[in-house]
Amino acid sequence: MIFELIRKRNGNWKDDTLSGLTVALALVPEAIAFSFIAGVNPLVGLWAAVFMGFITASFGGRPGMISGATGAIAVVVGKLVQAGDQVGAERGVDDLGLQYLFAAIMIAGLIQILFGVLKLGRFIRLVPHPVMMGFVNGLAIVILLAQFGSFQDANKEWLPENELVTMSILAAITMAVIHFLPKLTSAIPSILVAIVALGCASYFGLFDTKTIEDVLRGQGGNGQLKGSFPPLVWPGDIIWDKATILLIFGTAFSAAMVGIVESLMTLQLIDDLTETRGQGNRECLAQGSANLLSGLFGGMGGCAMIGQSLINIKSGGRGRWSGIVAALALAIFIMFGGPVIIHIPVAALVGVMFMVVIGTFEWATLKTWGKVPFHDIFVIVAVTVITVVTDNLALAVFVGVILSALVFAWESAKHVRLRRDDSQEGVRIYNLQGVLYFGSVREFSERLVPSNDPDEVIIDFKEARVADFSSLEALNALTERYKTAGKRIRLRHLSPACAKMIDSASALVSVEMADDDPHYEPANF
Repeated sequence: MIFELIRKRNGNWKDDTLSGLTVALALVPEAIAFSFIAGVNPLVGLWAAVFMGFITASFGGRPGMISGATGAIAVVVGKLVQAGDQVGAERGVDDLGLQYLFAAIMIAGLIQILFGVLKLGRFIRLVPHPVMMGFVNGLAIVILLAQFGSFQDANKEWLPENELVTMSILAAITMAVIHFLPKLTSAIPSILVAIVALGCASYFGLFDTKTIEDVLRGQGGNGQLKGSFPPLVWPGDIIWDKATILLIFGTAFSAAMVGIVESLMTLQLIDDLTETRGQGNRECLAQGSANLLSGLFGGMGGCAMIGQSLINIKSGGRGRWSGIVAALALAIFIMFGGPVIIHIPVAALVGVMFMVVIGTFEWATLKTWGKVPFHDIFVIVAVTVITVVTDNLALAVFVGVILSALVFAWESAKHVRLRRDDSQEGVRIYNLQGVLYFGSVREFSERLVPSNDPDEVIIDFKEARVADFSSLEALNALTERYKTAGKRIRLRHLSPACAKMIDSASALVSVEMADDDPHYEPANF
């Protein structure tokens, strides 16, 4: 696999620098595209990529991971910008939608900081592997489908045949360079070589093809890429009435959660690829600080960028310096290098992303059919489909985790066993095996029928565990049933915490204490 090479490479200053330059070139078209999705000027997205990239690379929890303006955040804030502009038109205030955006991004940053302070980033470890596989596969398909837009004009019509052929050939050349150049030398990242070579050829007019300049013109701009360092902004024209507060805070919360999920999932993916371990809580703090700063300087905010992170890792970027270089280089491009950058062929960047797709997709998934339980296959497919259909990675992960939890609860409920022992005269012992929790208490209770048991019943929990409040309530109800039937029930080998809860249920209940009793508390206490 392509990523086998990734695991074996060690980063250094040279690799990080060259990789950072590569990423900076790849950031330009996506930041521009996401800006238009959000309904803002391209410079708003570009500067967001600078601030997000620099802060998270310097202080984040995953060296080598790239952050910037993302499509997921753009989709979340797009309606907010429209709503703000409508209110601004009614009040005669220009760019009120931008002020709504900046306020929401700053609030989202504060929420993410709080998330990190409370150390909630650890919950990403609860994401099951089938969900991760579905997430990665869906992501690869989303990246693939997004590239076909580059072969269309501003009206979503396919380009003329000769332009399509030229772009296809250039994309294929890019892919060939990326694949074969490392076999000759690894001194320079093959992705950087491919982009720079085709960019120079385009700059000197060796062929005529769609470039970043054309993308800017197609989005209603003048085709130029140039801007000065942004000043501090403050959303002072916002009237904080109830409707506005609900709108801005609701959008901020959604943006914060989407950003956290995408960033932590990207962190986990990079961990797997590099066989290292990042720090989720530290990443939350850095992401929040970056969004707060981005909003203060007029950026649209963002989170980790999976495609650019993979480009960085594949190009040899391992340390913080790679992300710092990418952010600083992008800032230089915006302020000074625009006249050169706009000549980069879109086909070169499409070829890069095609290679990212090939390396991202979990091809091992195709080998799991018939070899793993059906419910795992179902979760993988469900997460993949939701990711592709909704283009909402956070939603897909949430649904996948819920499906996995329901499957686990269903399967665990089948593993509660009662073994009957009638070796003592007049006494029946039930040896319980498994975990007693909300999903298994019903089956456990239905197996015990007081009318079928003798006057003395013992339930031995030596090979079982009481997990939650539902279990304790079920035991209370069970003892009441035996009490009503005039029979005595004893509970053996319960933990002291469980015994204390059960002991007050009824005078007919007897909890036996022994030296070999387990010591644990139910999860809900």
